[in-house]
Amino acid sequence: MTYAFANPTRSDRHAPEAVAVIDETEELLTEIGFDAETSILTRRQAQVLALRERGISQADIADELGTSRANVSSVESSARENVEKARETVAFAEALRAPVRVRVPEGTDLYDVPELVYEACDEAGVKVDYTAPDLMKVVSDAAGSAVSGRQITTPLIVGVTSDGMVRVRHRE
Repeated sequence: MTYAFANPTRSDRHAPEAVAVIDETEELLTEIGFDAETSILTRRQAQVLALRERGISQADIADELGTSRANVSSVESSARENVEKARETVAFAEALRAPVRVRVPEGTDLYDVPELVYEACDEAGVKVDYTAPDLMKVVSDAAGSAVSGRQITTPLIVGVTSDGMVRVRHRE
């Protein structure tokens, strides 16, 4: 490829690699079955997320897509927000279907949560494939800021699906 500029711009310096990565990203989206008609993401959002996951900077993506870095940033931000909303929607739907829902009140010791969950699962005939320490970790990790040390600081709902999948919901 021949460049027409004496002082190459960012786009000129990175164009061949970035174009190749963009082409690979399009192939990846096709390969994994991305369909903008059924996805919460637009094709551009999916493309930008895929490129960012591959470590491509917003500036390089902007150069290759012929837009501004601010626009790429906005597209990426909207995409990540949409992904989070989709996750929340799935978690909500799973919580509705879960045969076991345990309310864990504020102030509960994290070490008491496994017993609450095990008792509810026993009553519902649902098997949980987590040891008590593993279940505490799952709950703590999923609850994020709703757990401080061993203390539940925000009420939680721990749902367990019929196949033993644990989901934790709380309000920020």
